[in-house]
Amino acid sequence: MSEFLTKIKAFEGQILTPTVWGPDEVNTPMIRHWVETMGDTSPIYLDDDAARATGRDGAVAPALMAQVWTMRTFNDKMANNDPSQVWTDLIATLDGEGFTSVVATDSDFEFFTELRPGDRVSLTEVIEDISEEKKTGLGVGHFVTTLKTYRNDRDEVVATQRWRTLRFKPKGSEKATEKPAEKSGGPIPGLRPRPALNADNAFWFAAAKEHRLVIQRCTNCGVLRHPTGPMCGACQSLDWDTVDASGRGTVYSFVVNHHPQIPGFEYPLIVATIELEEGTRLIANMTGIAPDEVEIGMPVELDWIDADPDLTLPAFRPAAREDS
Repeated sequence: MSEFLTKIKAFEGQILTPTVWGPDEVNTPMIRHWVETMGDTSPIYLDDDAARATGRDGAVAPALMAQVWTMRTFNDKMANNDPSQVWTDLIATLDGEGFTSVVATDSDFEFFTELRPGDRVSLTEVIEDISEEKKTGLGVGHFVTTLKTYRNDRDEVVATQRWRTLRFKPKGSEKATEKPAEKSGGPIPGLRPRPALNADNAFWFAAAKEHRLVIQRCTNCGVLRHPTGPMCGACQSLDWDTVDASGRGTVYSFVVNHHPQIPGFEYPLIVATIELEEGTRLIANMTGIAPDEVEIGMPVELDWIDADPDLTLPAFRPAAREDS
C-alpha cells in the first residue's frame, strides 16, 4: 500500500458528522409541499383516515424525505458552521495530490421505520470506505463512501444512506507543468475539467464543438428543455430532437468567482445563468466584460470558448447595441 493510500485510508471509520438534530419536527406543511412538487398523490401522506385504512396509526411522511428533516438552515449554512473538520482535512489531503475534481456517483437508501408528524430526526455520518486508486473515464481517482444514519427521537433507525463520490484528477491535468497563477491577469495553465459525457448529453457537447448551441426539444409536445435528459418533463415522452438557438438572451443571474483557482480558467471568473430568448436557461461564462459591469437583465449574445482541441463551450458577451 502506498504512503498516500495509507494516509487516506486512515480516514475510514472517522465521524464525518457527529449526531445533529434536524431544526424542525416532521410536519404536514412540509410534507404537502414535497408531495405536490414530486407529484406523489398517495393519500397516506396527508389523510389520517386513508393511512389508518392501510394499518398505520395515521398519516406518515414519504420515506424519501428522511434527508429533508436534517437539512441545515440557510443562516447556519451562511455562518459556515461546518461540524466536520474531518471532511475538510480529507479534501485537503486529496487536493494536495491533485484529486481536485468531484462527481457524485450514487446514493443508496435503505428504509426501516416510517416517520409521522411530530417526530424529530437526527443524522450521524461516518466515512465508511475510500477505494484504492481507480481509472475512470473522467480520470484516475478515489471513490469516497460515507454512511449516513437517520434516527428518530425514540432512537430507532429510520434510514441509512450510502453516499458515494469520485474525487479525481481531470484528464490532461498532469500535462500542466506550470504552477497555478496566484493573481488574476491570464488563464491558469492547464486544461479545464472534462464534462461527464453520457448518452443524454454527448450530442450537446458535439454540437458545441461545431459552434452550434442546440436546445433539446420533445417531438411529442414541442417543449424545449435544458439541461438535457432522456424524458420530457411535460408529457413523459422519450422522443426528442434539437433546435438551434438564436444565441440571444439576457443575464438572469450571475456570480463572480475568485477562489478556489483551478487550471483552465481566468480569474475573476464571471459565471452567469443566461435566459435564452427561446425560454430555456443555461449556465455559462461571460466574456468581453468586467465583473463590475455585469447587470441582471442585460442583453447578451453567443460567444465561444475553444478551451482546447477536445473541448468547446458556449459563453456570452454583451450584445452589440443597435445604434453602434
